[in-house]
Amino acid sequence: MQRLRIWGWAAICFSLLTPLYCYGRSQWQRPAQTPQIQQLFAGITYQRQVYTSPRPYIVHIAKIDLTHPGIRVIATPGQPADDDNEFRAQPTSAFLTQFRLQLAMNAGYFYHFNEKTPWDYAPHTGGRVNVLGQSISMGQPYSPPQKQWPVLCFDQSQRGRIVATGHCPSDTLHAVAGNYILHPDQPLQLDSDKPYARSIAALDQTGTTLWLIVVDGKQPDYSEGATFADIEQLIKQIGADIALNLDGGGSTTLVTSTRSGAKLLNAPIHGKWPMNERPVATHLGIYASPIGEMADAQFNSLQNAP
Repeated sequence: MQRLRIWGWAAICFSLLTPLYCYGRSQWQRPAQTPQIQQLFAGITYQRQVYTSPRPYIVHIAKIDLTHPGIRVIATPGQPADDDNEFRAQPTSAFLTQFRLQLAMNAGYFYHFNEKTPWDYAPHTGGRVNVLGQSISMGQPYSPPQKQWPVLCFDQSQRGRIVATGHCPSDTLHAVAGNYILHPDQPLQLDSDKPYARSIAALDQTGTTLWLIVVDGKQPDYSEGATFADIEQLIKQIGADIALNLDGGGSTTLVTSTRSGAKLLNAPIHGKWPMNERPVATHLGIYASPIGEMADAQFNSLQNAP
């Protein structure tokens, strides 16, 4: 009987300690709180910026030269069905793997959605969802335009533009929608501007340089998120002309491909669990070519220059 009691207590302790161990392990897997700059692929540079004031937050920036040979943009294609939902939800890393991409970020807002605990949420992977605003992939529209949802559009030449009316031009190849347009010198007028985990797509004046920006948030002492005022200063700093706020919070994810598979560049926090990806409706993906030895050497010499 005593042995049974011991085994019973051991089982209880194990069941209580295992979640704590897993949670602690996921925290250690988060990207380091140190700045970094790296050329990921030909035409794609990644930068991690770390801020300590006015609060701790970490920004991940992928700068993409849309004119570089081999660079192509893709938005998630829909899967319409009789239930009137347009998409099947999937994590951003699954989208990257499915389409053999080199870089991907979560994109538009979607419904229906709820999040109560790490195990009680919707949608799960494969769940049927709708998006808010216009969505186009490979020239095929999957969700109609809505005036209150501005849209990021890419034409046949990969040139990007953000359209306030929510309706892309007829020659659009790919498109995803967001909720707020941001300008470096025109502060967004909101009743409240609290720090949050954010996903942002920004463009230069010509529409030939794209920045995919994610800010980790909802993680005290690691990264508490950025305000829109912070983002406006950031896009001015990097030289962007305009930006579109996409789905943030627990959806915020930036992922790249490596020889061993998909790798998270940020620390998503779906279900309040660090490094846990949320299945979302749409994504923005980038095809790119590997870096040649010559380009890699040139980049390293620039980094080491005085």
